[in-house]
Amino acid sequence: MSIEILPATGDRFDDAERALDSGDGPECQCQWWLLPNGPWKEASVADRTEMFRAEISGDRPPGLIAYVDGEPAGWVRVGPRTSQARLARTRAVTGSTTEPLDDDSVWAVTCFVVRTQHRGSGLMRDLLDAAVEAARDGGARVVEGYPRDPAAAKIPVNDLYLGTVSVFEGAGFAVVDRPKPDRALVSLTLRD
Repeated sequence: MSIEILPATGDRFDDAERALDSGDGPECQCQWWLLPNGPWKEASVADRTEMFRAEISGDRPPGLIAYVDGEPAGWVRVGPRTSQARLARTRAVTGSTTEPLDDDSVWAVTCFVVRTQHRGSGLMRDLLDAAVEAARDGGARVVEGYPRDPAAAKIPVNDLYLGTVSVFEGAGFAVVDRPKPDRALVSLTLRD
């Protein structure tokens, strides 16, 4: 099995759509963290798709696409926390982070999608490793994640889009806080 992870750029929009074609991905279009509740509820799937297309065609790729044997198999969103507006309004983040909410050098990994046939293969771990490298290359000082912990509670698979605590810990992230037993805020310092 050959795995390649590449930036989600405008020329890869169709691949990003294919990677998102699992769980809630097609409906969400990975726009949840970008929109406050009102605009989120008002936006149709077609609206979100166009927002995603515009985002991917922008200057900074909003995430990475994993290819398994040349086929889109997974997605991860990674970028400055400040560009993901909902994070600054999420109690589990604002009450747990030790980093200033307006700091552009703090990046966040907020969404994973692994297509059903590739689950359990370690692809989430590969995507996280690549996301950390993308954050480092993008100038991040710190990378945060907000994973769930299936060891603490039974969690529906669609709710694992935030990642799992064990995958983040395996990549060197430390748990900063646990706002709930099955939720954590994790952090990895890349530079001082």
